[in-house]
Amino acid sequence: MAKKNDVTVENTSATPSEEKTRKKGKNANEIAASDDTETSKTVASDETKKKKKRVKRKDLPPEERKRLLKRDLIITGSVLGAVLLFFIILVIVSAVGTNANFKKAAAMAKVGTRFTQAETPAYKTSAEQNTLFWDDELNCYTFVTPDDDPSTPEDESELRILQLTDIHIGAGAFSTKKDAWAIEAVAETVRKAKPDLVVVTGDVAYPVPFQAGTFNNQKEAELFATLMDSLGVYWTMTFGNHDTEIYSLYTREEIVEKVYTQNKWKYCIFTEGPSNIDGKGNQLINVQKTNGEITQSLYLVDSHSYTDGDYFGVAWKYDKIHDNQVAWYADCVKKVNDENVSRGFTGDVKSLMFFHIPLVQFQTAWDEFVANDHKNTENVTYYYGVAGEKGEKCYPGKADGIMFDKILELGSTKGVFCGHDHYNNFSIDYKGVRLTYGMSIDYLAYPGIYKKTAQRGGTLIVTKGDGSFDVSPLAYQISDMSYMYEYHKQ
Repeated sequence: MAKKNDVTVENTSATPSEEKTRKKGKNANEIAASDDTETSKTVASDETKKKKKRVKRKDLPPEERKRLLKRDLIITGSVLGAVLLFFIILVIVSAVGTNANFKKAAAMAKVGTRFTQAETPAYKTSAEQNTLFWDDELNCYTFVTPDDDPSTPEDESELRILQLTDIHIGAGAFSTKKDAWAIEAVAETVRKAKPDLVVVTGDVAYPVPFQAGTFNNQKEAELFATLMDSLGVYWTMTFGNHDTEIYSLYTREEIVEKVYTQNKWKYCIFTEGPSNIDGKGNQLINVQKTNGEITQSLYLVDSHSYTDGDYFGVAWKYDKIHDNQVAWYADCVKKVNDENVSRGFTGDVKSLMFFHIPLVQFQTAWDEFVANDHKNTENVTYYYGVAGEKGEKCYPGKADGIMFDKILELGSTKGVFCGHDHYNNFSIDYKGVRLTYGMSIDYLAYPGIYKKTAQRGGTLIVTKGDGSFDVSPLAYQISDMSYMYEYHKQ
């Protein structure tokens, strides 16, 4: 049998693993080369960009400069157009919402009053009961109550005063719903109280644009005045720090002129006050019997706004009642006492005082009460309420104010009422003077406060013919007031 010849042939094929390794090496080289190429391109691109950046617009050809200018004008016009459109929409929404709330305020059912305005009587010792007149000698309005009849249990010479505070009407595109709630809260509180006089201790308006949607504090003041005129109750107010912000459209002087002293408000008895002292709306209001005896004086004082460069209120630096206002108050106390003596009565007329920003003694008294485990001390007697601000804090005016010292010295003012701190509503006696925070209305200013109810309402003050007075909180949305007497356990 023939046998094939053995032939030796070199094996040129690789094993699978060797082939895989060879391919990996090739791929790595290709990737490295590709990376080098990309790097070179990137460097070249960066260099090109740098070269382009170095070319100033003035060095470009006229056609290119014209193209860039056209592009810039289109972009700028688009941005300005969008901003303008936003403000147009804002104005329309604000106008529609505010007009609706003006109609709502004007349509509120009348509560009414037992007092009617009358000419100044020829003899103030024989004034007609349930009248309100302007006293030229004392430069003040005077309410004439009936003489007290000792045979009846009721004190006929009472005057019912409702303190409202911190209404915070926005009257802008962002506040329509909350303004409507505030209108309803004020109207219902007035209906419950049936007051002879409403005193608003500041912050009727809230012209903070990012919350209200407007700078127009005149509209805000007019909306409140419209509401009060519809309710048919006599009212006045003191200014708060928000009523006239540094950025709002109108100053205190302008708001006084354009709103509060306008004759169209039948029930507004606001007066500008003396021109030779600081502030606007420093007012005296008297209460007398038909026989001419002055039984109570009410002092309304402008507590001003921010101070020490804190123009926007971000540092909570608040002004004090100025010394010339304190001097005016002392002068009024003397004049009223002298007038009462001239009519054959006592020269010790009692009084109440109203303003927006609390005196530092509010904090001093509450701190003493807290330090004694929320129990009465030699100086402090607790009546009701809580310090609901964080840390049980008050945010008073400057500590060097002298109003409280003057109050103690004269002995006339036995009750002081303020607002400003919306969650504080306590009423305590400090060194013989009752210090009371009014319940607030605010739905707008404090973040999330529209969801809260316990602090919302008013404060009812009833003055008596003997110069004494009663104070009670008047809640708007809650019926259980037990929390207001939280510390009344002793």
